[in-house]
Amino acid sequence: MPTTVTGLDELRAAAGSDLGHSPWRTVDQQRIDTFADATDDHQWIHTDPERAKEGPFGGAIAHGYLTLSLVIPMFGEVLEMRGIDMAVNYGLNKVRFPSPVPVDSRVRLTARLAEVADVRGGVQATVDGVVEIEGSDKPACVLQGVYRYYGG
Repeated sequence: MPTTVTGLDELRAAAGSDLGHSPWRTVDQQRIDTFADATDDHQWIHTDPERAKEGPFGGAIAHGYLTLSLVIPMFGEVLEMRGIDMAVNYGLNKVRFPSPVPVDSRVRLTARLAEVADVRGGVQATVDGVVEIEGSDKPACVLQGVYRYYGG
C-alpha cells in the first residue's frame, strides 16, 4: 500500500517520513535479455546463463542499470502523488551496487522521503532508497534520488 500525498503542502509535511517498501518483483532472464537488447549491453554475465555458471557470480546476474531502472516503477508503488500537474525525475545524488541480483531473484524498494525543498514553481524531493534482494543481507542498490513536483 503506497503512501498517498495530495498536493505539494502534504509532500512538504511528509519530509523525513519512511515510505515503506514496494511489493517484491522477480528479475527473470527474459527481463534481463530485454534490457540487454534495449541498451546493447549483451555481456555474457547477463545474457549467457550457461557460461555465467562458470563466472564470478555462479550464474547470470541483472545489469546494475536494470536494477536502477526498476526504482522508477517501484517508487510509484511506495509514493502516490495526487493533485499535482507534473513530476520529473531530476537525477541522482548517489548510486552504489553493493551486491549483484542473480537471475530469478526478487527485489523490492524501501524508501524514505529525506528532504523536501522549494524550487521555482514546485518542490524538490530527495529520496533515500534501498533495493533489497529477498533472502540477502546485502542490498542490490543504495541510492539517493531527486524528483521535482509542480503544481498543486
